[in-house]
Amino acid sequence: MKIAICGGTGFIGQSLIKHWTTQGHHIVIITRKIPSNPTFHEHLEYLTWDQINHHPESLENLDALVNLAGASLSQRWTKQAKKRIMESRLTTVSSVRKLISQLKKKPAVVIQASAIAIYGTSLDETFDEHSQTRVMDFPSGVVQQWEDAADSIPDVRLVKLRISVVLGNDGGAYPMMRLPFRLGVGGRIGSGQQWMSWIHISDMVRLIDFCILNPNIEGPVNASASQPVTNDQFGKAVAAIHNKPYWFPLPSFLLKGIVGELSLILLKGQRVIPSKALEHGFVFTYPEIKGALQDLK
Repeated sequence: MKIAICGGTGFIGQSLIKHWTTQGHHIVIITRKIPSNPTFHEHLEYLTWDQINHHPESLENLDALVNLAGASLSQRWTKQAKKRIMESRLTTVSSVRKLISQLKKKPAVVIQASAIAIYGTSLDETFDEHSQTRVMDFPSGVVQQWEDAADSIPDVRLVKLRISVVLGNDGGAYPMMRLPFRLGVGGRIGSGQQWMSWIHISDMVRLIDFCILNPNIEGPVNASASQPVTNDQFGKAVAAIHNKPYWFPLPSFLLKGIVGELSLILLKGQRVIPSKALEHGFVFTYPEIKGALQDLK
């Protein structure tokens, strides 16, 4: 297959590239500028948005396009940061929409990154792809506008991949999440009862591949393992894997003082179930947190 990736230099994108180039697929990384130290591979090429704007025909005959681009939420949410987070997502979706409209032969599918924040937060509700979305805070508002923009991409099968916390050693949040435990000062965050929906990076890659290859999958797809955990369960599992104590709680007020409004991500959560993936026969390699963390040890 010929697959284009927007945001291919990020954590998930790099894992996808390793997976697909090994399988012999041709990958086009779409980026604002070519990296100073790009990865070289016979099945890998880089194109800038400026090049594509001048020559959209260079992306004819794509089998799929995966859009993972967007500024990280893991930063203090100043007014400028919020603007950057929102604009980075909407601008790339707009560019993808323009590109698709210009192609004579359109890709069979667009995989558009989204996030489980779209469901809002709850301690007692369980969400799947049929659940109502709701804007409760900054993250949910960002994702709602992100998905609304993606819905305007024309004439393709659109999969809106609602991504949970992706666990891996080479990027994402997990290396920082486990650091306190490795230092022997890990414990629950806030009450510890908030839900954490998660997915192992290898299952993340396999799920994207699964969505591309299965023509019956479209619309929202929850990219989360089948067994979410509470923050307390997660912390105890990390501590046990690394043979460290679980004893040093981080109070809510202290976390809010350190990272500000960003603390919403850690202090509130959602129990999200991947109903659509399971209904279509996807099998998770790591459905349980202990197995996932053991693999990442």
